[in-house]
Amino acid sequence: MTSPEAPPDRPDLRADCANCFGLCCVALPFAKSQDFAHDKNAGTPCRNLQDDFRCGIHTRLRDEGYPGCTVFDCFGAGQKVSQVTFEGVSWRERPESSRAMYEVFPVMRQLHELLWYLSDVLELDAAVAVHGDARRAREDIERLTRARSDELVAADVPAVRGDVNALLLKASELARADVPGALGRKKNHRGADLVGARFKKADLRGANLRGALLVAADLTGADLRSADLIGADLRDARLAGADLTGALFLTQAQVNAARGDAATRIPAGLQRPAHWAA
Repeated sequence: MTSPEAPPDRPDLRADCANCFGLCCVALPFAKSQDFAHDKNAGTPCRNLQDDFRCGIHTRLRDEGYPGCTVFDCFGAGQKVSQVTFEGVSWRERPESSRAMYEVFPVMRQLHELLWYLSDVLELDAAVAVHGDARRAREDIERLTRARSDELVAADVPAVRGDVNALLLKASELARADVPGALGRKKNHRGADLVGARFKKADLRGANLRGALLVAADLTGADLRSADLIGADLRDARLAGADLTGALFLTQAQVNAARGDAATRIPAGLQRPAHWAA
């Protein structure tokens, strides 16, 4: 069971675009597709990025053909790189630092994502057995996020992720242990290809859906309480009327990528996307 109290706001792990140098709009590449209206190379500013580092079509991204932008979440890495690593000096003010800034940003994003998941672990009452390890891991990663740019680029992120993943797996098992049948084979869909699968009104309480491909899956009215959804691909998944109360490791980006409605129940701390049906 999750803590009955709403999780803290975690401002350091939420995107603060006002204090970022538009890094997701510059550092990262994207290809023309149903998610992006045009191609863009890494290190090239998006054509919609304004001089103040704001998006010129932010309120119309989906209408203008950029739904991919609406589901991206840097977990606060943008402002950390902009204001801490590079001390508030932008790539426009100091062009010679731009390459290093673009290299650091994706590294920082991965580290901040891990900090988010570790914060989730620390809010799980049932996972108290791993709280000490999770707290130490969070402190170690937080120190790394404040390192110099060259140290961040050289960091062995896969090794860090591997250590954290072991903690997340244990926390998931502890949190789902009290859900009937959750740890059995019937509800183990880890990494499964479930594209377009039909789970309408299915009982998926405590299911292991880690890394599952749920693109365009029908989860209408499904019971996903306490299901482990870390890394699950929920693009265009139908969540109308679904119950995701207490879903483990669910992120705002996953919620934004899905299609829900006013009856969809989501964990505290996540916001109902504006594009969801009323």
